[in-house]
Amino acid sequence: MAHLVDVHVGKRIRQRRWLIGMTQQKLADMVGIKFQQIQKYETGANRVSASRLWDIGEAMGVPAAFFFEGLKEDASQSAPTGNVPADMLSDKEAMELVRTYYAIPETQRRRLFELARVLSDVA
Repeated sequence: MAHLVDVHVGKRIRQRRWLIGMTQQKLADMVGIKFQQIQKYETGANRVSASRLWDIGEAMGVPAAFFFEGLKEDASQSAPTGNVPADMLSDKEAMELVRTYYAIPETQRRRLFELARVLSDVA
């Protein structure tokens, strides 16, 4: 069974990769490994060495510490709260929504946010 830390780090790699629109193949090419290895890292099946995690962070524009953020919350979070799934950022559709949201100019983004808030209050 995969260790909780390895699973969390793998999720963070996948989330960041999706957020910036990078394929597993592209990331693998940038760090000099095969894309299958990225798949294994993302599922937590294989542990990521410190030097490899450093390289992955460099390739994706984040510090290595980024991959450990939220680890304590992830460990203590067992059930969803409200209508938000416990592992929302592992949902590909949610990540696409976030990426698309940040592609919108800031003034329009704020209006969209307000609209979403109103719609959620009505629902």
